[in-house]
Amino acid sequence: MSLLHLNKTERKLSLKNPANPELFRRIYPYTNISRISFDDRFIMPRPADPMFITDTTFRDGQQARPPYSVEQISHIFDLLHKLGGKSGLIRASEFFLYSDKDRRAVEACLSKGYKYPRVTGWIRANAKDLKLVKDMGLTETGMLTSVSDYHIYLKLQKNRKQAMDDYLEVVSKALDWGITPRCHFEDITRADIYGFCIPFAQKLMQLSKEYHLPVKIRLCDTMGYGVPYPGSDLPRSVARIVRAFTDEAEVPGEWLEWHGHNDFHKVLVNGVVAWLYGCGGINGTLLGFGERTGNSPIEALVIEYIQLTGDDDAAETPVISEIAEYFERELGYRVPDNYPFVGKDFNATSAGIHVDGLLKNEEIYNIFDTTKLLNRKVPIIITDKSGRAGVAYWINHQLGLSKDAQIDKRHPAVGKIYESIEKAYQAGRTTSFSNQEMKSLVKRYLPELFASEFDHLKQLAHNLSARLVVRLSESPEVRSMNPDAAGKVIGDFLAKYPVIQFVNLVDTEGKVVERVVANEEDKPKYAPLTRGTDLSSREWFITPMQTGKLHITNFYQSQYTGKLLLTVAVPVVDEHDNPRGVLGADIRFEELLKRHAELDPQDPTEMV
Repeated sequence: MSLLHLNKTERKLSLKNPANPELFRRIYPYTNISRISFDDRFIMPRPADPMFITDTTFRDGQQARPPYSVEQISHIFDLLHKLGGKSGLIRASEFFLYSDKDRRAVEACLSKGYKYPRVTGWIRANAKDLKLVKDMGLTETGMLTSVSDYHIYLKLQKNRKQAMDDYLEVVSKALDWGITPRCHFEDITRADIYGFCIPFAQKLMQLSKEYHLPVKIRLCDTMGYGVPYPGSDLPRSVARIVRAFTDEAEVPGEWLEWHGHNDFHKVLVNGVVAWLYGCGGINGTLLGFGERTGNSPIEALVIEYIQLTGDDDAAETPVISEIAEYFERELGYRVPDNYPFVGKDFNATSAGIHVDGLLKNEEIYNIFDTTKLLNRKVPIIITDKSGRAGVAYWINHQLGLSKDAQIDKRHPAVGKIYESIEKAYQAGRTTSFSNQEMKSLVKRYLPELFASEFDHLKQLAHNLSARLVVRLSESPEVRSMNPDAAGKVIGDFLAKYPVIQFVNLVDTEGKVVERVVANEEDKPKYAPLTRGTDLSSREWFITPMQTGKLHITNFYQSQYTGKLLLTVAVPVVDEHDNPRGVLGADIRFEELLKRHAELDPQDPTEMV
């Protein structure tokens, strides 16, 4: 509860509708770096109550990476709930509604029955898109209502009055249908705040009163131009933007969200400033995925919220590590080693936490108890001062060896590894050993701790093709199981992705519906494999039919070409997830070897 008397504005601002767009060339010259202006007007912080987080991992976040499968979206949604949904800290998540897969993902998340995050939509501001929200039975949707003249005049080819009238028409329709609209004020940091944004927001608040329903507003810093500095001027000042909406347009803080981008490295601090000046929600994505430079990382917002409020029970912070592990293991994303809270080296130091110091007091070099709060032990940085104990500690910690499998410092291989490290420093090395270098040394002297080369190639096959094959299996033509329609799409797919040599589409009985060969010279060899051929005894058919999951076989010799290959297979399902068949894609061993040589980082045999 604020102790300050707030003098709310009573003035109604009129829309300014200039003939030409206001592009703020004084601060956005385009051919020069943008400028930050100050007018020395200072306002006091007034933190939002409550403060919360909203999620756009499946909308903005998905626009920056290969699309998630329905199963992946479902699992990530579970992780969001586990991280901050139980307390309501992570309050909502937004979804596309356009494709069949989009709608199945929404249905999967709704079926979980979680109170938080709530499932909301995202649409363009038109009646056709709004009907998708109504048909899905959602009670809230975001809608794109761009507010800068860059968007209104230059992109939409309208003037401000035309744009506002169009937006208000769709908002009114949503309210007619009992749907809470969330207007996304796109590109607000290049918009005329008092000439368009506040008059528009006042109209929205008027509609809210008429319909007795919330009308929410998301403040979208689309290009990352927002700045957190006291005394900075509109339209770039985050604090001034937020207060214009709460004080001038009288938008309740709980109906406001800030959505930032990281183009100028300010995405997190700008979001927190929005919180501190009265904006209830900060919109972000897991690991900061988003268009161009990304959005506010949700895991960072969670940590910042706890720092600001002292509410340790608001989130299950060890889930942050679980999220990063899932993205690396299941989605093939490599988190940068120095990425805060989840990178492999985030709680290590180049100064070196040697084993003796680590055992004395890890607090000297650690930001907090990362073992307790993030389920991440403190790693050590290896130098010539680490000793055999340090090498053994690194091996056991970095490779996650169980207690029974841990390597003792007296192991002969540990001695050989440490000797190699000492020789490098004797030859003039001055830097610590990276994790990759240590891994190469350990692989050389303790190869039994690592997967075989065949396992690496199998993983490479997964990284190269798994998402591609899943995406192909979800195409309407393949789902139709129509041989001609599916064959054309598969042929186009093979032309685009030459790493895959052959694709088989079979029905639930294992009978070939269609098969397409990539290389002309191989087509005669596959002649015996015709439509209707029974392949029900093949591993790549049996396993996906039993598990409903993607499967990658071990290497085997093709009976048609005699070549060594493996098969990536994925179930084909209808719009209700009922099985229709299996799609199998063959990759040649030599093709994987070639890709492996191109993609595998150099093994650092020279350590100086």
